[in-house]
Amino acid sequence: MSEGQATSLPPKKNSRFKKFAFITLLFLILIGLIYYFICGMSYSDGTRSGILTKVSRKGFIFKTYEGELNIGGVNQGEGTIMPLTIFKFSTTKKQIYDSLEIYQGRKVVLKYRQVIKNFFWQGDTDYFVDHVSLVK
Repeated sequence: MSEGQATSLPPKKNSRFKKFAFITLLFLILIGLIYYFICGMSYSDGTRSGILTKVSRKGFIFKTYEGELNIGGVNQGEGTIMPLTIFKFSTTKKQIYDSLEIYQGRKVVLKYRQVIKNFFWQGDTDYFVDHVSLVK
């Protein structure tokens, strides 16, 4: 071959694999971003009040903060009692958990947000408490 002649290289065999791997990686990143958006997006928010009956820290690897709020039941006269309504919630903040431990057994108001779906390391419920205050 002379120096002036151009040589054509044969197409690489693994370029097809690289294209497939790249498209698969992009697809997985897109799915991950969509899932992250759904888990982080707030579906509803509000407040609930009642007697704080349970506060716990759960989990083997991922420790989560869980709680239960007794919203109440009402005596409707002669022996008829409406069932108790228990509001189960989670929190991701240690500071909120510490406040909940102090207020256990007392009437509190919880400000919460509900997500469409939570990550497994965030907690057992879709309700996340962001603020707690004591009812006087």
